[in-house]
Amino acid sequence: MKSVYAIADTIVSPLGFSTAANVAALRKNQTGITKVVDTSIHEHPFFGALIEKTALNAARKGIIEGDQYTKLEQMLLLAIAQLNREQAALDIQKCGVIISTTKGNIDTLRGTATEKSYLTSIAHTIQDFFKLPTLPVIISNACISGGLAIAVAKRMMQAGRYEDMIVVGGDLLSEFTLSGFFSFQAVSDAPCKPFCKHRTGISLGEAAAALWLSSRESLVSENTAVRITGEASINDANHISGPSRTGEGLYRSITNALQEAGVTPDQIDYISSHGTATPYNDEMEAIAFNRIGLQNVPVNSLKGYYGHTLGASALLETILAKQCLLNNEVYASLGFEELGVTPPIAILKENKEIPVQRVLKTASGFGGCNVALILEKGLA
Repeated sequence: MKSVYAIADTIVSPLGFSTAANVAALRKNQTGITKVVDTSIHEHPFFGALIEKTALNAARKGIIEGDQYTKLEQMLLLAIAQLNREQAALDIQKCGVIISTTKGNIDTLRGTATEKSYLTSIAHTIQDFFKLPTLPVIISNACISGGLAIAVAKRMMQAGRYEDMIVVGGDLLSEFTLSGFFSFQAVSDAPCKPFCKHRTGISLGEAAAALWLSSRESLVSENTAVRITGEASINDANHISGPSRTGEGLYRSITNALQEAGVTPDQIDYISSHGTATPYNDEMEAIAFNRIGLQNVPVNSLKGYYGHTLGASALLETILAKQCLLNNEVYASLGFEELGVTPPIAILKENKEIPVQRVLKTASGFGGCNVALILEKGLA
């Protein structure tokens, strides 16, 4: 089976409009979550991570002209355009493209351009902008969309469909998504605190990210190579919004991903968890990690930095996991004070420089969906 390498990437978020800018912010433990006063999203102030429109407009100047694009489309186009501009070896015309998003342009339902609310409209926008020969594939599977898109891209390359693929993902912090989580009484009244005893719920955010995957070993060296060596997605079929109390779907996803990668739990150096800071998700993940024997592996959640960015989250966090591998560093789980899950897990309380050879990335979402990815440093 051919190897799939993570070649290059970019992130568009409240913490910066490049991967390097985001890594710099994480090293300083900066959060993009602030108190938001925006009645177009919610009638009362709330905590979330928003990309400032003025900053986005400045970043897209000379790259994305015109006012026909929605905010989400601008974020997605900017992420791909930056990747395409910075990577001379990338020929976007020969790439397969997968888009991960949960709600797309859901905010357009409040306006007149309601045709943009269909997910397929984003695929057509990206195809037209970059003059792609084929329409991008859209994956919308709740909060695992970004991770599942990476898994699907890997499988398509290993099946010989493409040598190179771009996975791009994004979602907005919108009235629709925020009202949904408020209806569950799941929105935190302060920046979220994943896995913490004092957590009070989720913080939402918005971001876009793009990742170039390739099966061409000639593009990497031993020092720059990061491979996707294992992936699996198993649904626990438990509840429309509540995760399995036993962590069964995530447990099986991790087990199968480890098996494909040909590694054992004790060979995982770091876990980038889903970690939404909701009571049931954090507990479920801790149970799953313990069932597999990963309770002593350093683990964090990046939701304290970005909030939950839905369809972008697992993609964005995988990109940052790649950086952890290349830089041999891991970041504090922001907001964590005291363990608030029943089984023991090794939450990162501070940034650390440690040897990182293999990373487990997990994500779980509504409908009982789960995904696990194994990233490994070095050539096959």
